[in-house]
Amino acid sequence: MQTLEKSCKTQIDNLSNYSLGELLKKEWLLTNSRGSFLSGTLACNTRRYHSLLTGSVNPPANRIATLSNLVENISTDSQNITLTNIDFGDSITGDGHKYIKSFTKDIGVHFEYDLKSAHLKKSLYLLPDNDVAAIVYNFSKVEESLEFSIKPLVALRDFHSLNHSHDENTISATWQNEGLVVCSEQLPETELFLRNDEMWFEPSTNWWHKFHYRVDTQRGQDCTENLWCPGEFKREITHSCQIVLWTCLGDSSDRSETCQLDLDIIISDLELRNKEMLKDAQALKDPVLEMLSCAAQQFVIERKINSEKTHSILAGYPWFLDWGRDTFISLPGLLLETHQYEKAYSVLETFANAVNRGMIPNRFDDFGGTPHYNSMDASLWFIDAAFKYHHVTDDTLRFEKNILPHINDIIEAYQNGTRFGIHCDCDGLLSGGSKKTQLTWMDAKCGDEAFTPRYGKAVEINALWYSNLQCCCEFYRDISPDAQYFQLYTSLVDNVERSFVSNFWNEDIGHLADCIFPDGQKDFSLRPNQIFAVSLPFSPLTQEMQKAVVASVEQELLTPYGLRSLAASDERYRPQCIGNQYERDSAYHQGSVWAFLIGPFIEAYLRSNNFTQESKAEARNIIKPLIKHASTSGCIGNVSEIFDASRPHNPRGCFAQAWSVAALLQAYNLSK
Repeated sequence: MQTLEKSCKTQIDNLSNYSLGELLKKEWLLTNSRGSFLSGTLACNTRRYHSLLTGSVNPPANRIATLSNLVENISTDSQNITLTNIDFGDSITGDGHKYIKSFTKDIGVHFEYDLKSAHLKKSLYLLPDNDVAAIVYNFSKVEESLEFSIKPLVALRDFHSLNHSHDENTISATWQNEGLVVCSEQLPETELFLRNDEMWFEPSTNWWHKFHYRVDTQRGQDCTENLWCPGEFKREITHSCQIVLWTCLGDSSDRSETCQLDLDIIISDLELRNKEMLKDAQALKDPVLEMLSCAAQQFVIERKINSEKTHSILAGYPWFLDWGRDTFISLPGLLLETHQYEKAYSVLETFANAVNRGMIPNRFDDFGGTPHYNSMDASLWFIDAAFKYHHVTDDTLRFEKNILPHINDIIEAYQNGTRFGIHCDCDGLLSGGSKKTQLTWMDAKCGDEAFTPRYGKAVEINALWYSNLQCCCEFYRDISPDAQYFQLYTSLVDNVERSFVSNFWNEDIGHLADCIFPDGQKDFSLRPNQIFAVSLPFSPLTQEMQKAVVASVEQELLTPYGLRSLAASDERYRPQCIGNQYERDSAYHQGSVWAFLIGPFIEAYLRSNNFTQESKAEARNIIKPLIKHASTSGCIGNVSEIFDASRPHNPRGCFAQAWSVAALLQAYNLSK
């Protein structure tokens, strides 16, 4: 039975009743401010991204999978248990799934095992600001002497890749600073440090071959790997005791600091941070709000720009970094709903300082290179989030000085023209891109093939453009009177409002065109993008049009986990997002359910129904399955990126996605 308790605790009991297959589908995640993380399933590693420490060399970029796993053995006169489950392709070895009783996630993750000879609680913690993890074994109810051993399985590779080496000289280990220093010739400036004061170490280096990652198989990727073992930590256990294995990615100074760490102090610090972060949710005694608020903070990370520490938002775990579009769709839910206002301002400033030719970066580079500017809507979502920040905080001084000039620059660049042919047409609507570009959020592309071509005038781009302009008009009229800007934006918005309705609305079918191509051809495919024309702060549609849009989307696109990206009646509809990269990319926006769309749908639904108590009750019913998913399946305590379009709507993509959490948090609060 799953429960939600104080301190953002998500717990699943009676795991002995679950099959091995069910345990393999339940994942967990711990993160820190560097973009580093620990992750796995309740049984064994099923992805290349699962590890007991993935650290960031250049936070949050250049992430390295260090310690893939630990082979834990418990031997007594009466039994020999290999607690670790390992998938070798043709079979899954190990006994952990037979003895696991419960799983809990709070400031760490905790696995409880009932062994015949003892009770074991295994806990993992990740330091908030360092690439240091503590793996803690608490033995109790020890009924007979047992020998406990731990064999580290080392990857030491870029976290996107796999290790196929079997050369004994590729990875080496030496004993330094009261611990084991593991180095790879492939990563000469990266070291893994392992320290355990309660066990002795017996060196015995060897390669373990052909670890199999079944999720990578499903994704059509290379799915086998070799891992290196430096030896074995051992200890005889005769009574209740605690054993701590410290693992650290860093240099000699990091190793020295690791030697000084105190587990009790670290746990107290994590609890204090957690309590401060969740004080508002806990004051309301709302366990769902606590769970989602806790999940929200896992995506908030720190960057260094010009030697200054600033904040950003990772789009999703395990593989994304910070993307402009995802960041600003997510910011209101992750940071404003949780009252993290200073972090919200810092995120805005991070991207504002990277504006180039009126464009917010689509994403920062995975390896620390220059930002990528290939998005039409990231800049518009930045403006939307900026005005929402100002509305909530009334921080006019900093907004006007440091954010507003960038907003004006973006609008001017979009009006006059910038990259990819992005410009304001004579009818006031934004147009841009070509058949081979992917500038909207439906951006799946393989080679030169854009699977969802939406060049020209996309509906949500122009809904954003209209809402942004209205926000500017309101600001310059009421807060910062400036006749020049007020007149400019008023003229623009009036033109956009007339053109939006006349160009996108189709009275006969009762919904909006998804895109208008440069030749004037209109695509009336029923996609969810039109919901933003109702959910954004300002809508160009009449109340009757808004109701019609919501009704069409609800009837054809709404599922228990979000909105389909294409109606099932469309011949291009794909019921599942599976297969190799080409197959997945071609299905990514052709039906796949996107959890983040539940946010704008609920807002649009409530707005079109005047936020009545009846509509709020229905909204709560709509989001119940997604809340259950967050607390019991997928990545426990988090929300997946996408789901299959057809039942049973299996989760796909990233197992923890920022805008999915943000949208559910917003929808939950709106429906109260």
